[in-house]
Amino acid sequence: MTFEELTQKSNAELEALMQAGKAPALEALAGHEYQGWNVPFFTRLLGIQKFIKGFFQGPGGVEGYNIPVRQNGLDDAWTHLPSAQAPKRFGYYLVGPVSAEAVDHRYPNALLLDYGASPRNAWYHGERVLRDYLVEPCQCDPELLLGKAYLALGPRLASNFFILKRLRPTDWRP
Repeated sequence: MTFEELTQKSNAELEALMQAGKAPALEALAGHEYQGWNVPFFTRLLGIQKFIKGFFQGPGGVEGYNIPVRQNGLDDAWTHLPSAQAPKRFGYYLVGPVSAEAVDHRYPNALLLDYGASPRNAWYHGERVLRDYLVEPCQCDPELLLGKAYLALGPRLASNFFILKRLRPTDWRP
């Protein structure tokens, strides 16, 4: 299974892979950035279909961030948007295993990317309502990941699937 093949799967097929997948190893995420693709077409209209998601070792564990990129199509390079000299990092999250006792426990076989738990996001930033679940969709490639985003608006509302593929190492830290 490839990144491109995953972007073409139906929501039902992605859900089956999400249910059957396994949590990626935390230590394999930290120190890497991933090219990301939000599956639904409406994300292209919103300018968020393509993105970069990065992971780093924070003081309390693995954390992460997002980088906006040019919306230039699936076959084109993941190039960050100009933001002074360096890419803009935003939408921070804490990464950890899913706890059966927690409110966000939809996929116990996944890692949880909790934007609401990160103190790096201001209380008024909209991304604080995001909760992403992340799995390896197959045993064939640990650098290929499948995610599903939820909105924490009291009840958890499913938003969309997204695909990640390891892009490059990074030593960035806030």
